[in-house]
Amino acid sequence: MRFDRRELAGAVADLGVLVPIAVALIVKNGLSPTAVFLPAGLLYLVVAFVYRLPVPVQPLKAFGAIAIAKGLGANDIAAGALLMAVIFFGAGRLGLIDLAGRAFPRPLIRGVQLTVGLLFLTIAWKLVFHPSKGFKNYELEPRWALPLAVAGIGLALFARRFSISLLLVGIGVAVMLVQAGGNASLGPAAIQFPSWSADTFWTALTLLVIPQVPLSFANSCLATTDAARAYFGRAAERITPGRLATTFGATNFLSAAISGMPVCHGAGGMTAHYAFGARTAGAPLALGVGLVTLAVGTGSGLAALLTAFPLPILAALMATAGLLHIGLLRDLRGWRNWAIALAVGAIGFETNLTIGLAVGLALWWIPVGALRLRGAFATG
Repeated sequence: MRFDRRELAGAVADLGVLVPIAVALIVKNGLSPTAVFLPAGLLYLVVAFVYRLPVPVQPLKAFGAIAIAKGLGANDIAAGALLMAVIFFGAGRLGLIDLAGRAFPRPLIRGVQLTVGLLFLTIAWKLVFHPSKGFKNYELEPRWALPLAVAGIGLALFARRFSISLLLVGIGVAVMLVQAGGNASLGPAAIQFPSWSADTFWTALTLLVIPQVPLSFANSCLATTDAARAYFGRAAERITPGRLATTFGATNFLSAAISGMPVCHGAGGMTAHYAFGARTAGAPLALGVGLVTLAVGTGSGLAALLTAFPLPILAALMATAGLLHIGLLRDLRGWRNWAIALAVGAIGFETNLTIGLAVGLALWWIPVGALRLRGAFATG
């Protein structure tokens, strides 16, 4: 493990994904701040000791976006977390995730990563121009927010070797403390235990889980494994789609039990951690300890604090991660591989990742099957 300046800079680089969704779930959906950050912090601690690399922990993005948009309550979110836990922990332990992953060649994975990169850029844009209502009291006018975000992206892209993410987050924390004033308080926030019914699980399944499952399979399991091996080579052999499904699936049992924020892994977060300097288990360990400390030590005041964090900094970190993540496509060779990756990415971003993956699988496997069938007839 390493705990130097670059490792800590890489540790905080993915906060642009975590903080906005967490704040919205706290402010709009009424989740306990302690229950929101505790599962994420504990999963980061698990990551540090199981994978010994900076594997990211993120909110379930499609799940969270729908829950926020529809204003679903803690019971619906907890039911969805339980269903995600059962699906991915079970499939991971049974080897089904690894088995299904064999059908997805690299161009399809690169298409998923393109979708995620574009999604990051879109979320960053919305943070500047259409921030969540939870941040409304502290938002800047667009004429100031956009130049600040662009400046942050420039610094993040061209000064990564100088641990610029650590400086940006430090500035953000200072601004947050000044903006929040005396609204912060110590101690954990109260935890609400869920109350479930058949209707609750049906709502969670149809609105939250079905849209999220393909994204978690493709991004949290397959694309995160691929990104880890692209960045860390043989050191990432412990990271497999099935193991990733197992670790975040197990954590969502806890999220469900305490009405907390459902979590997953994510390839974009892997890029963010790596690009800004994280190379060892020190990054997830440091961030995990930090999140658990925040959840338990200041949970009752986190809502007031985090809504004061400057959005241009979060947008800059997220947009930079998105741009660098799209850069993973550069290792593709041949027009067919590029065409499949671009088709999956474009369809996944514009419509639905499930449709994008279905199109990509057809484009990849139908010609392969035709060639094999032709060869069989030729030899026969």
